[in-house]
Amino acid sequence: MTVPPLKHQRITVELEREIRSGRVPRGARLPGEMSLARRFGVSRSTVRTALAELSEAGLIATRTGRGSFVLFDGRPLDTRPGLARALAAKGVESRVRTLGITATRDDELAARLDLGSPEVIAIERVRETGPGSVIAYERSCVPAVACLAELPARGLEGESLTEALLRARLYAAHGEQRLCGRRLDHREAALLEREPGEWFLSTERTSWTADGRFVEHVNSLLDPEHFQLYQSFNENAP
Repeated sequence: MTVPPLKHQRITVELEREIRSGRVPRGARLPGEMSLARRFGVSRSTVRTALAELSEAGLIATRTGRGSFVLFDGRPLDTRPGLARALAAKGVESRVRTLGITATRDDELAARLDLGSPEVIAIERVRETGPGSVIAYERSCVPAVACLAELPARGLEGESLTEALLRARLYAAHGEQRLCGRRLDHREAALLEREPGEWFLSTERTSWTADGRFVEHVNSLLDPEHFQLYQSFNENAP
């Protein structure tokens, strides 16, 4: 016997179909709870449950007193040209504010990644979509070689870190990335201008050149309303 879907599941499925098909585009505001309740013939509490599921899936963001807005646009975020350009390609304008660039020694990282030297350049940055709208914190460690070793003294001088790595002839050909979700501690919350305990995505990414040279190790904290995990696979692959 087939069990019929719960009322809120029917709403979730229908709205998700409309969002993923592009019928309701990114940035669009969904109808209010009363309108959705009338459309589907259910209570407002049922609508809220459906909206909560869409929010957990990263398809919408709900703000008290403002409504629910679509986040999904159907396109994966390609970070190869740099995160700022990748976001801009999706219609999200952002800017990077550098918190500090220092030459440091990271023995733990060197041992874990089997680096030839523990000397690295650490770059701390936050990414903003506007004043008071910090959406990401990044701490990148790059090798203290060539022009990268000069960064603590001269800064990035208007170029992106991706451009600085390319100028040092370090092109990321392969790597690995780990992702989890966790709550912000007090220092992280202050950097991100959020409340301690707020839930963020935490990623750790390491990249290497085609000939095995270390390019970058970056730890990021990402606002889940702007970032989500994307994976693709081919079940027919041998």
